[in-house]
Amino acid sequence: MSTPMDTITSKISDSEFQIPGSADETLADSSFYWREKNGVKILVCRPLEAAGFVNGFSTRLGGVSAFPENSLNLAGYDEDSAENIAENRRRFLEVFGDDFALASCWQTHSADVRIVKTPADAQDGNQKRDALVSDLKNVLVGVKTADCVPVLLGDTKTKSFAAVHAGWRGTVNSIVVKTIETMRETYGTEAKDLICAIGPAASGKNYEVGQDVIDAFETNFSTCGNLFYKTRNKHALIDLHLANKEQLQSVDVKAENIFTAALCTIERTDLFFSYRVEKKLHGKTGRLLSVIGTR
Repeated sequence: MSTPMDTITSKISDSEFQIPGSADETLADSSFYWREKNGVKILVCRPLEAAGFVNGFSTRLGGVSAFPENSLNLAGYDEDSAENIAENRRRFLEVFGDDFALASCWQTHSADVRIVKTPADAQDGNQKRDALVSDLKNVLVGVKTADCVPVLLGDTKTKSFAAVHAGWRGTVNSIVVKTIETMRETYGTEAKDLICAIGPAASGKNYEVGQDVIDAFETNFSTCGNLFYKTRNKHALIDLHLANKEQLQSVDVKAENIFTAALCTIERTDLFFSYRVEKKLHGKTGRLLSVIGTR
């Protein structure tokens, strides 16, 4: 039987509901920094980079898409032209300075994981998955988001890596845990050797969900009371950044190796695309890309 909303939220005090500070404070505290080339601006996780992993979380800046003007939409062929998306991806990849291939997937809010084994695999973006793992050099695995949580994983021992799209459905079905299990089975990854970057997403102070989501988390998360802040009857704010961090720690990823860029896509539409904000206002929105790989 589902725990009533009042029971869940009784576990949460106002002081426990973390509201991030300024963007600059957040980045300084969590080891991220901005990189910019020809107007394209990306967010980089410094510890992943120091461990040998090329990585980046895109912004909406520096592209050719018409809506809004000059935006870097990196996916969504039903809402933008293929030519615009191709040029935006070329500009985005140029920031990394090498001839990287991009491996992606057709995301369906599942908890399924794709293994990119060969350069030919990297060219196929039509597999229905929501996470990708690989150990190929000069291949960036990437996931698309516009409020959902992007998670990048780098194994410091095997040099395998992963990109994860964790919306609430993926999160409640433990997609980051399943991705680590796939890395362990495929490459021999041990969780203690992972460095993890959790990127910009709808934050716990702006992302409201209904009773269906609350019930799903209550069923699958023993610590669900940490994740919710009641707003009104049968509704609450949910902190998906924290939910994914807790899942990583539950499988023995070291807390000191998890870095969160607690920037809110709903709040910062000057920097990021937000499905919740822009789909309602304009009927469409762009997509961000979060990527990781090795040279």
